[in-house]
Amino acid sequence: MLRKIGRSLFLICLCFSLVVGCTRSTYEPPANADGQITIGSTASINTIDPADAYTNFAGSLLYNLGDRLYGYKPGTSELQPQLATALPKVSADRLTYTIPIRQGVVFHDGEPFNAKAMEFSLKRFIENGGSPSFLLADVIDSIAAKSEGELVIKLKKPFAAFPSLLAFSGACAVSPKAYEIGQNKFNSEVFVGTGAYKLVKYGTDSLKLEAFDRYWGTKPANPGINIQFFSSSANLFNAFRTGAIDVAYQGLALDQIRMLKDGAKNAAWKMLEQSGSGIDYLTLNLKSPPLDRLEVRQAIAAMMDRPLLESRVFQGQIEPLYSLLPKTMKEQKPVFQELGDRNVEKAKSLLAKAGYSESNPLKVQLWYRSNVSTDGMAAITLKESVRKSLGNLMQIQLDSVESTTAYRNIDKAAYPMFLFDWNPDFLDADNYIQPFMECTKATADQRCESGSTVSQGSFYFSDRVNQLIDQSRQELDPVKRKGLFEQLQAELVKDVPFIPLWQNKDVLFVQNNIQNASLEVTQKVPFGRMKKA
Repeated sequence: MLRKIGRSLFLICLCFSLVVGCTRSTYEPPANADGQITIGSTASINTIDPADAYTNFAGSLLYNLGDRLYGYKPGTSELQPQLATALPKVSADRLTYTIPIRQGVVFHDGEPFNAKAMEFSLKRFIENGGSPSFLLADVIDSIAAKSEGELVIKLKKPFAAFPSLLAFSGACAVSPKAYEIGQNKFNSEVFVGTGAYKLVKYGTDSLKLEAFDRYWGTKPANPGINIQFFSSSANLFNAFRTGAIDVAYQGLALDQIRMLKDGAKNAAWKMLEQSGSGIDYLTLNLKSPPLDRLEVRQAIAAMMDRPLLESRVFQGQIEPLYSLLPKTMKEQKPVFQELGDRNVEKAKSLLAKAGYSESNPLKVQLWYRSNVSTDGMAAITLKESVRKSLGNLMQIQLDSVESTTAYRNIDKAAYPMFLFDWNPDFLDADNYIQPFMECTKATADQRCESGSTVSQGSFYFSDRVNQLIDQSRQELDPVKRKGLFEQLQAELVKDVPFIPLWQNKDVLFVQNNIQNASLEVTQKVPFGRMKKA
């Protein structure tokens, strides 16, 4: 369903070198802030329209500006109603979702919110054809408001993760008075929703949010948020270190994170850190010899040294990962631990079984994105680790290409092995499995020619995996569903079309006078909880 490799380039908390559309290199705090909180970032946005916005930072803004039918309980990945008043009632055939709609809610422009407005918002998301439109378009068959307080959504086929999908930041309610439905009819610089904040200024180098006085839920603890975009991580770092901004949110380099961590230990400011939901992994092209041989893929997996990457490249700012599912998902099983980290004897045994030796060494290309500095560092570290341990027995050749070119060619079988990253659209195990492992059509030699594994560049096909994915999407019982995802992870390590390497850590730095700052497992920061002491 998804094709989202590398979108975390824009804004994981471990972004290291981001391109920004602003021109200012210094920042002057606004006069008479009156309790408003200033957040700095190196991010850039080109639209705030929820039907077209598809970067992490835009998602963070929509999270705070808008409301969706469902959100997450603070500090958890557990769904709770937001503009809905209860979780959906699901029909016996698992295709119809009936959702009770909250009453007494108004949009930022004073228009009333009801089921008809929610129908308009979701239809607009699909029909306007923006970047994220496929998320709902691939799943939803019809949307209808049966009354002001009831919305009925019919799916094309069963999808147990659908309520989690409705928590996607862009699936928020927007005022029918301020927007229209139509191909490419977007309002990129305005936002009129129902959230705790309203957007009062949209600029290339700054945004201004004010608390919405008619908000239906818990009112923000601060009167407003100023967001300043910096042209470099150095400028962001200096602005925070000197107290010119209250919060540093996304875009610091590794060394800067380390120095700010040291400052937090000395109580100069505060640091929040937790496991993120983004992952990095190797895609192995099963159409590209010698990666078409299972023993070769297993040997490469056995030689990956995740703890070395954690300590040497990332200075502790990642966590080793042994599944496509991060540790934050309750369905995760660290299945790749059975192959180990730099398991030299295991690798030698597998290579010997495949017919490789010092006189007939394994040679394989590893590609990475040239515009992501840490990808190159990680690739070089892995290559040298293999060379020191196996000598000439396994020879890894490094090649790089700019990310845009990589994404354009990955489904053309252009790369034998590639280092990529992934950020989920919604917090469900399905969003870490189906986009990687599903194949809808295979060739006679059992290689995928249509489906998610083509988009990922692995061309992996497994009829059993397809069946398990289909079962997981129909299964509503969380215990049984968890068992299905555990089986899928077992298939992953058995066939090795991908090798998980690490998951990111999210970091937030706040000044000492800022209270109640938090990092959610969704990688979002709730602006409304923060206040100045």
